[in-house]
Amino acid sequence: MSGPITKEPTKKTFHFPKSAKRLKTEVGTQVIVAEASPASEPATTKKMSRAKDASASKVAKVSTPVEAKPKRLKKDKVVRDSFTMPKSDYEKIAALKRKCLDAGVSVKKSELLRAGLHMLEVAAEKRFLAAVTAVEAVKTGRPAKA
Repeated sequence: MSGPITKEPTKKTFHFPKSAKRLKTEVGTQVIVAEASPASEPATTKKMSRAKDASASKVAKVSTPVEAKPKRLKKDKVVRDSFTMPKSDYEKIAALKRKCLDAGVSVKKSELLRAGLHMLEVAAEKRFLAAVTAVEAVKTGRPAKA
């Protein structure tokens, strides 16, 4: 068996121009960009001959300045992680969240922990080491079911 038979479309498609200054018309598979003059008819209503196509294609070669889009800042990938901490530390997090709410700032647990990381990062080395040694070590893993 042979493959499917496809025919070319019989009608040429018409697209409305984006602005009055630039008009686009399709002739066959070529796209021609013509500058519209106020006295002349729009180029989309005229039938262009092959000789005019050659002169109009020269107009298409002229590049127009492209607006530079502002570059988006790449966001860091989010990593989902779980960790174990004593119940007293969870109570401290809840107290800090209440403190923020009293000040009129809504904050999530992860935002509090990240803020703490930023504070530790800018702290002096002695103060940082004192904070790290003050934290008690906990057994990692899930607690046993009671």
